[in-house]
Amino acid sequence: MSEAATKPHDTAAALAKVHADIARACAEANRDPASVTLIAVSKTFGAEAIETAIAAGQRVFGENRVQETRAKWPEIRTRHDGLSLHLIGPLQSNKAKEAVALFDAIHSVDRPSICEALAKEIAKQGRAPQLFVEINTGAEPQKAGILPEDADAFLRECRDRYRLTIAGLMCIPPFDESPAPHFALTAKIAARNGLKLLSMGMSADFATAIQFGATHIRVGSAIFGARG
Repeated sequence: MSEAATKPHDTAAALAKVHADIARACAEANRDPASVTLIAVSKTFGAEAIETAIAAGQRVFGENRVQETRAKWPEIRTRHDGLSLHLIGPLQSNKAKEAVALFDAIHSVDRPSICEALAKEIAKQGRAPQLFVEINTGAEPQKAGILPEDADAFLRECRDRYRLTIAGLMCIPPFDESPAPHFALTAKIAARNGLKLLSMGMSADFATAIQFGATHIRVGSAIFGARG
């Protein structure tokens, strides 16, 4: 087995490289790197990898599942102040109570039943996570998200019917297409609805997302390495 194959993943070095890439992309887009929030996607990774990222200065993390978050994060948070948790995966209505309690931001608001459940729990718990509406820019049937042509009406419903404060939009472009048009479309929908935040871009395309105004990028493998 080669030395490269046996060499352990260096999370701190990987995180530093991502920050350097963010700074480079921001310079090219004439943006302040402070305007981009790096969400380290820690789904499937255990406390050891997360603690390494925290030691290297990372404070914002993303998870896909309520159950996994409940299992590993409360203990980690007892050891560290100032951490922020973002739900970046799909949310089921019956998990809204736990989601509101666990997360500081939810990126996957995409249907009326979720809006209703979140509004109920936000009122009950007195805790209001930052909310992003997910846009299915590629109209992919296997993916969650509001279709672009339905986005304006859905955002009005979020605000007027459910009294939710929507902070921004999220998108995941189709795997086999150029991400740029999808980022541009999401940014256009956000602008015409007065939304300031854009959750766009992952390990392979976050530099492009920054060019199109991403304020939150969701980076997993470029920080933590390949998932098993």
